[in-house]
Amino acid sequence: MLVKDSFHITYCTNVHPGPDWQQTFNSLKAYLPHIKTRVAEGADFGVGLRLSNKASEELGTGDKLRDLKKWLDENGLYVFTMNGFPYGNFHNEPVKDMVHAPDWSHRERLQYTGRLFEQLAYLLPEGQSGGISTSPISYKHWHSTPSEKQKVLQEGARNMGKLILDLYRIEAGVGKYLHLDIEPEPDGLLENSKEVVDFFKEELEPVAVPYLCRELGIDTDAALKLIYRHVTVCYDICHFALAYESPALSFGNFKAAGIGVGKIQVSAALKIIFKKGEESSTWDALSAFNEPTYLHQVTELRGREVITYADLPDVLEERGEFKELRAHFHVPVFLGHFGQLDSTQDQILEVLDYLKQHRITDQLEIETYTWEVLPEPLKKPLADSIVRELQWLKQRL
Repeated sequence: MLVKDSFHITYCTNVHPGPDWQQTFNSLKAYLPHIKTRVAEGADFGVGLRLSNKASEELGTGDKLRDLKKWLDENGLYVFTMNGFPYGNFHNEPVKDMVHAPDWSHRERLQYTGRLFEQLAYLLPEGQSGGISTSPISYKHWHSTPSEKQKVLQEGARNMGKLILDLYRIEAGVGKYLHLDIEPEPDGLLENSKEVVDFFKEELEPVAVPYLCRELGIDTDAALKLIYRHVTVCYDICHFALAYESPALSFGNFKAAGIGVGKIQVSAALKIIFKKGEESSTWDALSAFNEPTYLHQVTELRGREVITYADLPDVLEERGEFKELRAHFHVPVFLGHFGQLDSTQDQILEVLDYLKQHRITDQLEIETYTWEVLPEPLKKPLADSIVRELQWLKQRL
């Protein structure tokens, strides 16, 4: 939806189950028109589309893509961003670390992402740029040695170089500007702004520059411009809160390196403050968020170092002594407190304040995908919850 300051605001449809195209389309038809009438009546409403690999393959058959575009147009809806991070099913079964599979060292990840971009190019309105968020190359714990991690980073850079060429050709052919938005997260091979900058400088540039020069007959400067035009960052606010990075620090590091921000995912993490005498009840409150579907990494700032625990059960079993923890559990953005627990909503407000002075992107996507696994007292009708989040964000812009 285009609001007063020309931000495109939406929510990510990964909140809806969609293992195949028919179920995905059924969910879109069930929710999007209803939500639009409540938050954007009389205006077009943007869509943050999530397609699994299977759904994307099926969408590419017959007239399904044309039918989707027709339905979107008839309902005043338009797709401007997509979520290409989860490759497979994302609901009703354990996902955990397999959300990263296949990683960017695999051909299947490149093929999936390339197909999504072809579909986005078809759906994207004329004159509108579009992006697809993606995995931070791979999952750290799959690679036991520095040399293994380095190899995966290099393979990921090589595949991204091939994708950059595809995005250049799409723009040259149909005039639509598309960008791949890398999404750092705890225990990804890219977790914070420094690791993103290092990846661009140490892996992506050395691999993609000669490849693009050779394929397009261009010089180094032109190749560098293509890299930084078509590969950007998806700034997930929850993830950077878990990295204990302030928005000003992250955005400053990206700007200094020439890296753009393709979109901001508006999301909040759990913040756990341990007050003297209340430690036991605080642990009990946190235990209510322990569920088996998603990976809930937990981080601790120890001095200047961020310590990451692979999943919530790891800290719940030990119940050690902490002053503060943050947990990768996407909680409703409109709530700053959950009984004895808090959220990183304050970091969302910092980002929105930053955007008032620095227009680093116009694409904002709320990404609270955990409604069905929240503790029972927090579960509300899904459409009402999505509307409440969108209205909260609009008001604070």
